Amino acid sequence: MVRVAVCLAGCGYLDGAEIREAVLVLLALDRAAAEVQCFAPDVEQMHVVDHRSGEVVPGETRNVLTEAARIARGDIVALDQVRLEDFDALVFPGGFGVAKNLCDFAVRGSDCSVHPGVQELLRSAVAAGLPLGLVCIAPALAAAALRDGPKVSLTIGADAGTAAALEAMGAAHVDTAVDQAHCDRAHRVVSTPAYMCDAPLARIADGIEQMVSELLALTTVPRS
Repeated sequence: MVRVAVCLAGCGYLDGAEIREAVLVLLALDRAAAEVQCFAPDVEQMHVVDHRSGEVVPGETRNVLTEAARIARGDIVALDQVRLEDFDALVFPGGFGVAKNLCDFAVRGSDCSVHPGVQELLRSAVAAGLPLGLVCIAPALAAAALRDGPKVSLTIGADAGTAAALEAMGAAHVDTAVDQAHCDRAHRVVSTPAYMCDAPLARIADGIEQMVSELLALTTVPRS
């Protein structure tokens, strides 16, 4: 059975993991009979957003791991418990939490820094040839973590500003439709735009399903 680690950046698209993207990833993996372990860093969120108003809630704090446990139904471990050798693939769903809690891309753009543990995990995964799946804004996280490493091709759809930021960090951006996935076979990285595009949930699901399908196909290809 293929074993996949899924990183959740909290719970809620404005300050954590995008719930629909996370659930669609988990559903596609389950349908493919993959064994999944969710994980998250045990850190405080950058801030808390009221998802009705879209406004930051002054003075409120939440923990990324605790919030992510809502999506994982409690079956979750902390980032520092994840060992890459226990898994065949790694996936990062999107949501603003990726750009706020796992790195500070939402604030600093291409000058962003990455949570040290997340950066080490991503660099080690790519160096080891572990297949990596990225959804929505997560390619920006990967580009930041890998900026001094290999030039990986990624997609966030067709948003010119974000694509330019990825390229400023050393990645190659490939315009991709929302219901498609882009696969960099040389570096074993698959990405799909999801909610980077203004699209119906069904088309977003199609893209995520393709990403998962290509990701799992890579697990059958021997690492170089």
